[in-house]
Amino acid sequence: MKLMFAVWGDDLTGLHSPELHGRLAAAGVGRLQVNVADDHVERAMRISTFDPAIGGFASVWTSSDPAPIATALHDVADKVVGWEVEERRPIEPPEHWDGARLDGLANIAVLRRPEELTQEEWLHRWQVEHTPVAIATQATFGYLQNLVVARVTEDTPHASALVEELFPTAAIDDMHAFYGSGGDDAELSSRLDRLMESVARIGADRDLDLVPTSRYLYLLTTA
Repeated sequence: MKLMFAVWGDDLTGLHSPELHGRLAAAGVGRLQVNVADDHVERAMRISTFDPAIGGFASVWTSSDPAPIATALHDVADKVVGWEVEERRPIEPPEHWDGARLDGLANIAVLRRPEELTQEEWLHRWQVEHTPVAIATQATFGYLQNLVVARVTEDTPHASALVEELFPTAAIDDMHAFYGSGGDDAELSSRLDRLMESVARIGADRDLDLVPTSRYLYLLTTA
């Protein structure tokens, strides 16, 4: 199963530490993905319902109990909450599990289903109707949809899904690079209108967290 933990803290460099990785491996984690709002992406747009804002995410793949994994993460972060998720990959991202930073911007959005939509209708709007619009109107080269199926820590807040989208580095400062509009202002406006209309239909125009991050992938082994 895939688990995603949101983390907070003034210094999250411990997420990269061999000591933590050893503890996670001993707890049954084979792969670790670290997404952190570090200096590389500090100029990117952020939206937050939390105060303070989410500092990053640690995603793991495991068949083991989540509790010791959360405990290990607590030692390098001030606050940790987690979800079990079901992953879909509309655009398969480039992945090298060597701990190197991905050259790009990795946005992670925390989505919450609006009360007026049933789960069935929301999933259809999001995964069937919205997905092709998001792909057509943005310059994404990786797109992962993580549907929340359970909370795995006691104080985990409600979330319906966590979405990760990968953009070229230039997208941090350049809206044309973000939306793939090639410098054409009319095309940019058209893409924005189409995307925002679709976003509103799934309720992601409100009650949203958008966390710009750098992305790092690690293969873990026990000593």
